[in-house]
Amino acid sequence: MQLRFNYRVYPTPGQQIELARAFGCARVVFNDGLRPRRQARDAHEKYISDSELSRRLITEAKLTPERAWLGEVSAVVLQQALADLNTAYRNFFHSITGKRKGRKVAPPRLRSRKDNQQAIRFTKNSRFKVLDNGRLRLPKVGDLEVRWSRQLPSDPSSVAIIKDAAGRYFASFVVQTGEDETLPPVDSEVGIDLGLTHFAVLSDGTKVAAPKFLRRAARKLKRLQQDLSRKQKGSANRKKAVTKVARAHARVADTRRDWQHKLSTTIIRENQAVYVEDLCVVGLGRTRLAKSVHDAGWAGKAARYGRTFGRVDRYFPSTRMCSACGRINDKMALTVRSWDCPCGSHHDRDVNAAKNVLAAGQADNGNDRGAHVRPGLVRAARREAVTHPDAARSTRNVEGISVL
Repeated sequence: MQLRFNYRVYPTPGQQIELARAFGCARVVFNDGLRPRRQARDAHEKYISDSELSRRLITEAKLTPERAWLGEVSAVVLQQALADLNTAYRNFFHSITGKRKGRKVAPPRLRSRKDNQQAIRFTKNSRFKVLDNGRLRLPKVGDLEVRWSRQLPSDPSSVAIIKDAAGRYFASFVVQTGEDETLPPVDSEVGIDLGLTHFAVLSDGTKVAAPKFLRRAARKLKRLQQDLSRKQKGSANRKKAVTKVARAHARVADTRRDWQHKLSTTIIRENQAVYVEDLCVVGLGRTRLAKSVHDAGWAGKAARYGRTFGRVDRYFPSTRMCSACGRINDKMALTVRSWDCPCGSHHDRDVNAAKNVLAAGQADNGNDRGAHVRPGLVRAARREAVTHPDAARSTRNVEGISVL
């Protein structure tokens, strides 16, 4: 399994200049490769191959006065920029042909130096190295100071240097891991109903409150946005205000991400299988509940400890179905938090939904242990099962004239 480990790096002012040069060269090569492919597509010409594009834009371009400065950065950075372009086109082609599942992918666009995030990637061919003193040595950049929060499980195959909108630098290592993280099996399984009032409600009745990090920081963000709106466009003070707003949002995102990782790890460690609903978060984000949806941050992490992770169909009536008898009731408003079933069962809205998610997940996973997912087959009444003699005869003959 390939995993990604992110660490904060602190480049010196001189190293920041070298990284900015590398960001710019990679961006130029990406854009130079995108333009001829767009022109070839508009002219209905043959798709330009990757090797031909690399020869034109890197090997031959370095010999011209207009692109001679491409030789000031590592050639691997330029090759990886073209590799990103090829991946973007491949995802686009697979999306329009149906090979790629999920949302449709748009064709690649031109990169800008004003983008919120700049990134370059070094592979093993570039001979980057993690030194014994803990620094990261990059070709034509230097030795970067890294804040190691944990040790890498093995030698990385590549590293990406990322600069975010807040002006922070990160080193993202891709590491190949084995099966050493597999946890011993346990007997418990859990279904999770994700919501807004509570971040998650488990099938055993546990309710996890939503911290609402964004709403807590709303007052500070409002003040910073007001300060930004007063700055003159294009001024140095406006750039400083933009960075302050980005740092405030980054602090909220980091806090939410840390809390989510801790919660998901705890749930996965304590349960052999975890089942959730396949909710359309993007669609909910367009409604009047958008702020609550984005504040909940429903992006989870994959099960990497030898556990089972399943998704239940988003149209499964987990809220309206009685977990005791399987009766499906009419739609309920969001204000209804508990309801009574005609079978005599009293249900908490979220806990009942979590139980139904667990039962449906176990059935779909092929390890149903007698869970009642939906109403069972009921013998039909005799008057509904018999065939009436008149119903077997057609009311019209071949010519269309009634025979009755």
